Amino acid sequence: MAPMTRKLHIIGGGLAGSEAAWQAACLGIPVVLHEMRPVRETPAHHTGGLAELVCSNSFRSDDAESNAVGVLHAEMRLANSLVMSSGDANQVPAGGALAVDRVAFSDAVTRAIENHPGIEIRREEITDIPSADEGLVIIATGPLTSTALADAIARATGADSLAFFDAIAPIVHFESVDLGKAWFQSRYDKVGPGGTGKDYINCPLDEDQYNAFIDALIAGDKTEFREWEGTPYFDGCLPIEVMAERGRETLRHGPMKPMGLTNSHRPDVKPYAVVQLRQDNALGTLYNMVGFQTKMKYGAQAEIFRMIPGLENAEFARLGGIHRNTYLDSPRLLDSELRLKSLPHVRFAGQITGCEGYIESASVGILAARFAAAEILGKPVVLPPTTSAMGALLNHITTGHMNYDGEDGASNAGRSFQPMNVNFGLFPPLPDGEPRKPEGVKRWRGKEKQHAKKRALSARALADFGSWIGSQQDLQAAE
Repeated sequence: MAPMTRKLHIIGGGLAGSEAAWQAACLGIPVVLHEMRPVRETPAHHTGGLAELVCSNSFRSDDAESNAVGVLHAEMRLANSLVMSSGDANQVPAGGALAVDRVAFSDAVTRAIENHPGIEIRREEITDIPSADEGLVIIATGPLTSTALADAIARATGADSLAFFDAIAPIVHFESVDLGKAWFQSRYDKVGPGGTGKDYINCPLDEDQYNAFIDALIAGDKTEFREWEGTPYFDGCLPIEVMAERGRETLRHGPMKPMGLTNSHRPDVKPYAVVQLRQDNALGTLYNMVGFQTKMKYGAQAEIFRMIPGLENAEFARLGGIHRNTYLDSPRLLDSELRLKSLPHVRFAGQITGCEGYIESASVGILAARFAAAEILGKPVVLPPTTSAMGALLNHITTGHMNYDGEDGASNAGRSFQPMNVNFGLFPPLPDGEPRKPEGVKRWRGKEKQHAKKRALSARALADFGSWIGSQQDLQAAE
């Protein structure tokens, strides 16, 4: 067979774009990866590296037996994911989660992409959608799509993009944390990948300290974005001051919950609330404040966060920030293969499709690349089963997960499409009677049935995805 000349153009070198480039190139498809950094910077990125992590350094749970995120991790590993292999090679302790050294992770992805003979990297800003004559296109520009390209997408879709705010949590220098007040412990002493069961720094607050902290959050000086008024927050990544405004106890039942933690300095006194810090780099010199994304101004952040016991003298390597995320009304604009209905040579991947989270973004990059590769190779596009984590996420993106009634995009009771992390709520239910009680057990105890259901959903997902990815082995260009 003559050398393949039809190239796949991928716009955006974040997690989704980098993963898509890797997947397609490994299938023998010539790839051109367009990344505008460092030629043009974004409000949130700090380097020109590919797959730079701009928010948390956590890929969240790595539990593939009973957690939907862990199942997605496992599926991605089965699919030869560059993001997962780079994450596994650069993990830092994080209890039951998979967290990574953000710099080392980005470096690993960048080296792999640069060294792949089938990938050409062009450092340039793309301001318009390439024509079909140039080849197939995957747009994976993420939440910080440039204004010019966003305008081009709006022209192509005939609709305005939707948007929501996303916020960044602060990072603290480890040596500035007072371990005479704080202590190391994972919630419920859980041991995760690369961890010991003592992977988080915990800062305790009593009731008076908690209430004073909430008052300060509500009164703190906040950044205003008048040009972004009317843009909704994503509920999975709310700024802490917004959570505080929704009720005084909201944070204590969210990122500041004390459950599963015992103060080693005062084991007889249960903390009223706890702030957790998670290791952010392999050296252990930086820790990020878990769930503490914020839109407060820098001066207010430093003053208020130093009210937390153990952080009175905290030195911040990075304070929190906020930026606007842009995403498509995907159920109306994209088909089941992630193609733009008005321009079918164009696919979308990553957060711009309406998924939320690093791993979810990368997994949609896997799918978009495999779909495009099949089209270039002249082979049928086979969707992953909806019982798998990837299939369930794809189904949410392209159908709105019950938000839309049909192909015409008719709204269901006025509900609008919203970004979504992968979760078992997206998976089809188990057959009637499943899961079954173990032999000899007359009735379920406590949450046994709920745990059994999650394990059954996980096992089904991995089995079905394994069969699907196995059937994709012939998706390979002839040498």
